[in-house]
Amino acid sequence: MADTQPPGVKPSGRHHRIWFMPENTDDAADSAERPPGEMFSRRRAVMRWILAAFFTAAGIAHLMAPDALLSITPSWVPFAPQVIAVTGLCEIAGSVALVTGYFRYAAGIALAIYALCVWPANFKHAIDGIAIPNIANSWLYQGPRLAFQPVIMWWALYCAEVIDWP
Repeated sequence: MADTQPPGVKPSGRHHRIWFMPENTDDAADSAERPPGEMFSRRRAVMRWILAAFFTAAGIAHLMAPDALLSITPSWVPFAPQVIAVTGLCEIAGSVALVTGYFRYAAGIALAIYALCVWPANFKHAIDGIAIPNIANSWLYQGPRLAFQPVIMWWALYCAEVIDWP
């Protein structure tokens, strides 16, 4: 079977690429010659690192300040303190997996599902007007936060190469 890759382009599998720099950086400025897929790969890599940074920060917050997050946890969540601790660990583990090649795909799905599962806590925080130190308690913060949750779900799936839209 003939090699279908353009000359000078190293094939990269979905689960094998960790770094986002092209192999040959000498002609990085000449983007007109770069295959279209490489630009998407680079964009996804940058998005992965940004999302991983946010999820790592959130995971650390879950572990360092669980009482603040306990106040926004819906009453129907069983074992809420333990759930907060476990979700903090999961956010950090998901962040690490997202920026590595082997578990990236699974991490994207897991982080998207996680973002869906914590949405009720975000609604409770907004609707009940619960004050948390260092977080704004107004609809100027809460409205965009609630609206951005589906974007976070898409972001996790897109940068993990689960979906290709757009």
